[in-house]
Amino acid sequence: MDRFVSTYTKKIDAKGRVSVPAPFRTVLARDGFEGGIYCYPSLDSPALDAGGQRLIARIDDILDEVAPYSDERDPLATALYGESDHLKIDSDGRTVLPERLRAHAGINGEVTFVGLGYKFQMWEPQKFEAYREQSRGKMDDLRKLLGAGSRPSGGSTGARE
Repeated sequence: MDRFVSTYTKKIDAKGRVSVPAPFRTVLARDGFEGGIYCYPSLDSPALDAGGQRLIARIDDILDEVAPYSDERDPLATALYGESDHLKIDSDGRTVLPERLRAHAGINGEVTFVGLGYKFQMWEPQKFEAYREQSRGKMDDLRKLLGAGSRPSGGSTGARE
């Protein structure tokens, strides 16, 4: 698997260490980023965005689309690079979540890792459950919207009579 998938909740020990899910470590290794995680405060949720080379490549692509001397470029680069950390993963698969990152997400005793394909997020578990429920509601609405525009099955060619 070369994508971050699934959801895992892990305990944080007294030293601020948490075990990164083994499948996520495997993806990081395949991505050429074994031994660490690239991590920064999410721009649009009380979570941490994290990943490896593919995440960094996406950030570079986003920044390349913004004019070099525009009013938006430096604040965006600061949020995506200046606020980030490279978190080392030890031989036992653990990393230390810095206090300032934990404070952004409200993470204390446990953290929920959520796979999002090319990246993953780390959430405070109750905040993630609330977000998940809200997302399910949005997906129900989207499914209904998409379903309203689909053609009925049954051999119809879609041509109007």
